[in-house]
Amino acid sequence: MIVDPLATVPAFLAMTARDTAEQRFRTARLACCVATGVLLVFSVAGTLVFKVMGITMPAFQIAASIMLLIVALDMLRAQRSRVQETREETAAGTEKTDIAITPLAIPMLAGPGAISTTILLQNEAKDIPQRIALCVCIVAVLLVTYLILRLSARSERWLNPIAMSIAIRVMGLLLAAVAVQFMLNAIRAFRLDLAGQ
Repeated sequence: MIVDPLATVPAFLAMTARDTAEQRFRTARLACCVATGVLLVFSVAGTLVFKVMGITMPAFQIAASIMLLIVALDMLRAQRSRVQETREETAAGTEKTDIAITPLAIPMLAGPGAISTTILLQNEAKDIPQRIALCVCIVAVLLVTYLILRLSARSERWLNPIAMSIAIRVMGLLLAAVAVQFMLNAIRAFRLDLAGQ
C-alpha cells in the first residue's frame, strides 16, 4: 500500500510509548494533517516542486531512508532519537515528544511512494473534476489513517512495559529494513535513470 496506516501503527505506538492517550491523539492528528498537506501540495504542484528545487525522486528517497535509519537505530538501542529530542531541549529539561512531522508524517505516511503516486495521478488527470477527485481521495485516506491511529492510541493498557520494550526493538529492526529498502529503491531508480540517458 502507498499510505499504510496499519503498518504504521506498531511504530507509532513504539515511538509514543511514554505519551498519554491524549498526546497520542494530538500526534496522530498533526501527522495526518501534515501528510495531507504534503500530498495535496504535490497533487496541485506536481513535478514543479522537485524541478524548481532541483530534487530527484531518488534523492528524496535516500534522504528519507537516512532519517528513518537514524530513528530505527535509536529504537533498537532503546534510546530517544535525536530526531525527537535535541541536546538543547534536554538541557532545558523539556522533552520533544512530537514525532508527528518526522518520521510519522514524512516519510512514514507521506513517503516517496505516496508522493510519486500522487504526482503520477496528477499528471494523468485530464480535467479539473479528476484533479478534485484526487484531492478528495487524499483527504479521505488520511482521515481513515487518523481514525486508525486514534483507535490504536488506547492500546497501551493491554501492553505491559516488557511487551512495549520488545515491540520498540522489533519495530526498530523493521524500520531499519524499511530504510534500507528505500535506499535500494532509490539506487535502482537512479541506475535506471542513468541507463535511460
